[in-house]
Amino acid sequence: MKKSFSITTICFLISGILVAVVFNSCKTTQKTVDYKDLSYLYNPTKSPINPRYNVINQTDDASTLSVMFASSDLFFSEANPQGVPTASVLITVKLYSMNQGRSIADTAVLNLSIVKETGKSEYIFNMPLKVEKGTEYLAEIKILDRLRLLITQDFVQFNTLSYTNRYNFRVQSHFDKNELFSPVLRLDEYINLLYSRGHIDSLFISFYKPFREVPDPPSMLLPEKTLDYDPQQVVAIPYSDSLPIMFPKEGIYLCSVDRNIKDGFTFLNLGSTYPRVTTPEKMIEPLVFLASQDEMADLKSAVKPKAALDDFWIKCGGNVDKARELIRIFYTRVLYSNYYFTSYKEGWRTERGMVYIIYGPPDKVYKTSEGEAWGYKKPVIKSKWGGRFAVTNSYLYFNFRKRENVFSDNDFYLSRSETLVTYWDKAIENWRKGIVFRLDNPKGI
Repeated sequence: MKKSFSITTICFLISGILVAVVFNSCKTTQKTVDYKDLSYLYNPTKSPINPRYNVINQTDDASTLSVMFASSDLFFSEANPQGVPTASVLITVKLYSMNQGRSIADTAVLNLSIVKETGKSEYIFNMPLKVEKGTEYLAEIKILDRLRLLITQDFVQFNTLSYTNRYNFRVQSHFDKNELFSPVLRLDEYINLLYSRGHIDSLFISFYKPFREVPDPPSMLLPEKTLDYDPQQVVAIPYSDSLPIMFPKEGIYLCSVDRNIKDGFTFLNLGSTYPRVTTPEKMIEPLVFLASQDEMADLKSAVKPKAALDDFWIKCGGNVDKARELIRIFYTRVLYSNYYFTSYKEGWRTERGMVYIIYGPPDKVYKTSEGEAWGYKKPVIKSKWGGRFAVTNSYLYFNFRKRENVFSDNDFYLSRSETLVTYWDKAIENWRKGIVFRLDNPKGI
């Protein structure tokens, strides 16, 4: 039977519609969610999930993607039939062949119920991928935390172009045999280097002195300084996948299967405190972005470097409390720059690290196979048309291009010709006045 509506009901509905129309016409236009924005990758406050990845080419047609979660990344709940702390994670991978215009080469799915183990700090999972010889790949990885309903996305590039590059090696701790996900080794850490593509007799280790250069300000149209010097020493050792190897001296170590091939797996010794900078001498070095040449010379030659460092920050902040807050923010950014951007040098010495330290975590991050674009929000512009307000957001963009590098697959340079307006001088001026610079909020910390 059809329902009938009274005149009162109809009038009520019409009134409701008119109120909604009037109400919405006075509202500020809302911005839609930007699903392509990956700024959470470089902002630890935006995502609690920070996995690490390795790719190893096993054969001509098979590679393995390893995913490592720190225990703190995962959310364990006892709300399950077993009553034991368990995390629920879904990993999906789309593998693109970049040789054929980004065509899909393979897909993989891993549905995980991870039971918490007492004392375990890392959980590692492997996913097989189908590959072809002589191809460059981009793996798009999406991770869903089912319990928290959180999604994170990452992109991992690798290739099958040769049998001698870094993707043919696996690194593990010598004593517990756990796979390692960072080329930066801790003090007195012993590792095993496993070559996946057959038998070799010798391993050739080329030692390069540490790279100490720092980038020029982004407002200067100068190319980034790169590692352009020869190794100080090349050592050949008999190869064994169980041979304990340790690199006691700070520097860059390229491990190759042939003396005449400048290709292989690179290890870094970046000092005993890396990724933190905790000594006054180490804390002075990143001040090169804020201090003048004369100030840096005085800081580095100071008889009491801690006193000189404190004096620099107190002059910036105006008082001890403000100086402490500036120090906390500045060196936290140095720490995360090392975590995110280290290549063959500390992350704070890279151009991405420089921008990250001075401007902070980017508000927008867009990634492609060629590079990254970082956007920093400018002050909001509001306009009114009739009874309707519109909000326009604009951004200052820094464009970083990926560079092929035998020592690292995390090497990016700033495309300075695309970043003509940087507000660098204003940013440094604010820091020197005790203000942590932001384009959309230039007052206060």
